[in-house]
Amino acid sequence: MNKAVVLLSGGLDSATCLAIARDQGYECHTIAFDYGQRTRAELAAALRVSAALGALSHRVVELGMGNIGGSALTDHSIEVPEDGGDGIPVTYVPARNTVFLSLALGLAEVLDAQAIFIGVNAVDYSGYPDCRPEFIEAFQTMANLATKAGVEGRPIQVETPLMHLSKADIIREGVALGLDYGLTVSCYQADESGNACGKCDSCRLRRLGFEDALVKDPTNYQ
Repeated sequence: MNKAVVLLSGGLDSATCLAIARDQGYECHTIAFDYGQRTRAELAAALRVSAALGALSHRVVELGMGNIGGSALTDHSIEVPEDGGDGIPVTYVPARNTVFLSLALGLAEVLDAQAIFIGVNAVDYSGYPDCRPEFIEAFQTMANLATKAGVEGRPIQVETPLMHLSKADIIREGVALGLDYGLTVSCYQADESGNACGKCDSCRLRRLGFEDALVKDPTNYQ
């Protein structure tokens, strides 16, 4: 059985990615990151989702990205916006997916995994530059050059099954695969119990996704 490392934040998209990887027959190993994020409940959600979907292992890697700051998700002096706006929002975490994918790549080499699954999306998203196809293509090129597996002709593939799906389509896919979205936490400022604010951009995209998919929203709101 082929192995996959699945980046799992505890949110809707990454949980769907894990469900897809499992459905494709991969032996899944999940990895979450404690990077100093404002919402701690997502780490508990990641553990729940990993267990519910039968991942063979789950790791939490501690990172000091809060020491860098520069994002409303890691710097409590920056407010999480509750209104949309132009440009890249302050919830963007500098270099986050570059760091996450690099560590997932290292784990994939250690496990002799054939793939990395990441739930990036360029349709219903907040405009983060490290969620675009161009970024993934560039990272794939780097991974092929920077790893023993790549040099020896066994490149580790970065899989992005959600890249071109709407949020509603992502939810429909997850529901079809039996995923319980009540296990997930998407909110940028959820409380300790995982109850969502209902106001941030992530909550807005999630709510609209369930409405468009004609699926009952299981989110618990504050």
